[in-house]
Parts: sequence; structure tokens; C-alpha cells
Amino acid sequence: MKGQRGITLIALIITVIVLLILAGVAITQLQPGGIFDRTTNAVNQYDAAANNEATQINDLTNIMDNYMPNNL
Repeated sequence: MKGQRGITLIALIITVIVLLILAGVAITQLQPGGIFDRTTNAVNQYDAAANNEATQINDLTNIMDNYMPNNL
């Protein structure tokens, strides 16, 4: 009976230490330069690439319209 309590107490202590480490890592990621900043940067890059692609497609469409007859 006494040995089981010791093992349970050790398991509890190890669990608390692991949870503290995980909480520290999560808090570090939420600070500036963490996951939110990287996500915002990725969204901005995606928007810029999408706008660039739309501009290029419109330019090519205009060029094609100049060389193709209008009655197609």
C-alpha cells in the first residue's frame, strides 16, 4: 500500500513538471515573433501573391484580346 502511494506521488510530480514545460513553450510562442506574427506575415504574403497573379492574368487577357478577333 505504501509503495503505491509513492509511485502515484511521483507520477503526479512528473505530470505537473511536464505541464509547466508545455505552458512555458506555449507562452513563448504567443509573444512577439511567435506563431501569431508568422501567421500574419504568411497571410500578407499570400494576399500580395494573389493580387500579383490577378494583375498578370488581366494583363495577359488584355494582350490576347488585342490579337484575337471579337466575333469568336
